[in-house]
Amino acid sequence: MADLFQAALRPPDEYTAKDIEVLEGLEPVRRRPGMYIGGTDETALHHLATEALDNAMDEAVAGHATQIDLELDADMTVTVRDNGRGIPVDPHPRFPDKSALEVILTTLHSGGKFSDTAYRTSGGLHGVGISVVNALSAVLEVEVARDRTLYTQRFHQGVPEGGLAAAGRVNNRRGTVIRFRPDDTIFDQGARFSPARLYRMARSKAYLFRGVRIRWSCAAELLSGSPEIPETDTLQYPGGLSDFLDVTLGDRPRIGADLFSGEIASAGGERVEWAVTWLDGPDDGFVRSYCNTIPTPNGGTHELGLRQALTRSVRAYAELTGSGKKLAALTADDVLGGACAMLSVFMRDPQFQGQIKDRLTSREATRQVEQAVRDNLDHWLSAKPAVAGMLIDSIAERMEERLRRRRQKEVSRKSATRRVRLPGKLTDCTRTEAKGTEIFLVEGDSAGGSAKQARDRATQAILPLRGKILNVASASSDKLRGNQELNDLVQALGCGRGGQYSEPELRYERVIIMTDADVDGAHIASLLMTFFFREIPQLVENGHLYLALPPLYRLSQGGLTLYARDDAHREELLTERFSGRGKVETSRFKGLGEMPSAQLRETTMDPERRTLLRIEVPPRVNEAGCSMERQALETTVETLMGRKADSRFAFIQEKARFVETLDI
Repeated sequence: MADLFQAALRPPDEYTAKDIEVLEGLEPVRRRPGMYIGGTDETALHHLATEALDNAMDEAVAGHATQIDLELDADMTVTVRDNGRGIPVDPHPRFPDKSALEVILTTLHSGGKFSDTAYRTSGGLHGVGISVVNALSAVLEVEVARDRTLYTQRFHQGVPEGGLAAAGRVNNRRGTVIRFRPDDTIFDQGARFSPARLYRMARSKAYLFRGVRIRWSCAAELLSGSPEIPETDTLQYPGGLSDFLDVTLGDRPRIGADLFSGEIASAGGERVEWAVTWLDGPDDGFVRSYCNTIPTPNGGTHELGLRQALTRSVRAYAELTGSGKKLAALTADDVLGGACAMLSVFMRDPQFQGQIKDRLTSREATRQVEQAVRDNLDHWLSAKPAVAGMLIDSIAERMEERLRRRRQKEVSRKSATRRVRLPGKLTDCTRTEAKGTEIFLVEGDSAGGSAKQARDRATQAILPLRGKILNVASASSDKLRGNQELNDLVQALGCGRGGQYSEPELRYERVIIMTDADVDGAHIASLLMTFFFREIPQLVENGHLYLALPPLYRLSQGGLTLYARDDAHREELLTERFSGRGKVETSRFKGLGEMPSAQLRETTMDPERRTLLRIEVPPRVNEAGCSMERQALETTVETLMGRKADSRFAFIQEKARFVETLDI
């Protein structure tokens, strides 16, 4: 760590104008692809295909194309073809020596979607653009059939290999063909597209715009692991979102046979389409939303409008029919909990959060969706009283279950309901106040059993974990939220996480990581420290996190028994404490679960005799502002625990010269 700080504190005279780089054209994209497509993983790779397909879909939504082809070749070349107007090929007014096509493919933030002249609604605006696809491709070829002439141009890593060329006359063809192969040197694990993922993407686009026909084609040798994906297919769905939701749900039981679906369009080309049903049972539903055919997995303002419309309409119907008291504590989560919904909006100049457009932020979308959906749901419920009655009963059951869970959470930790909430996990202490208490995080039930016998019941709690927990530095947000092991840990601590952290709610004064004194134990401890540093940094900053130091060896000679933390400590004790006294019996603990509870208490858990290491981190800010030490620590954690294996490999190569012995 000291080396990192020294490197960060170079003398000012070593930082000069020559250190300032100016990146031009598409070079910034190749140098920092994560700024434009969110990373270099599989999701980012598929975003390139999404961008190319979105441009073709914009032509279809604008009424200029009726057919799109999506092809995947064996060498991972993707081809997107449409029969739209074709990218303009005449010289650009600002760059008269270049065609408009070359400008679009080689200049960031260029295109025809920044006004509503060429497109009333589009999915391409505010995204990374086809220029970023070009920058991250080893090869990109474009063909444009326009004014009965075929034009072609080829690019290598974003750089034109020649100018736009006229390839001859064509009489019965128009539109654009984009053919690209991503650069293997850019993406993690190479540039390998998933046929299943591309096929599902094409199918969803066809559902979202019922007027388009998408033809799918994939090299047969790529489908050996995906028998459900056809080699060729034509995707066209007159029912739109209703068909999409029916296919997605399959035979899952629903409340009522009919979907609540509809579509409202304005004269300006904006449109709201929806399809909703409710599951008959305790299973949770889902909401999948889109804006201008772009998936918005993180929701946004259009989903807020849907939530408000469904909640207010259900509440109004309940009051109208005398069931208002039954839903007195109703929330949007109760209504949406069992709902399966598809929502698609088409709007001018949509505003997204971030380059990859995963969340809609346009304020007007909330009002447009709520008005469109609520009026129609009011009529739908009134026309189907039997279905509406079953729906009210189902929502009331979910509301009661939510209230019951909240009551469980509010009871004291000694109550039976709390113990049921963490079955076989947390063994709590008897003291109710946090001061003087501590919780030990141990690996596995075996170690947990020994720790439970060795603990002080009044002040020490035990929470066994299932070995190696999730690495939060490389896991997706969905995996993190859905990990039960970490959710149980946060619940046991009681303080919340991230922005919800509350120091007064922390139920223990010390949180002690107690793992085996071997390599696996060190790895588990590293994962736990990463979790706390990333998810509950306030707990670490406030000095609550500790590492226990259990011994690895027990050394006995006559009436003398000592414990060694590691090999070096063992040799030190043998030399200094046992020298010349005869044979020393040495036993190595396989793990905490193999250690007798009396020895575990004596060496590791007794506050009078144990040794603890408190985990400390540099402050986030200092008097001058941002803390360089904290930045260096953030970088180190990302390097050692993050998603990029090449960063770890480089770190290992750099530090390998410091390794003196390797104990295998």
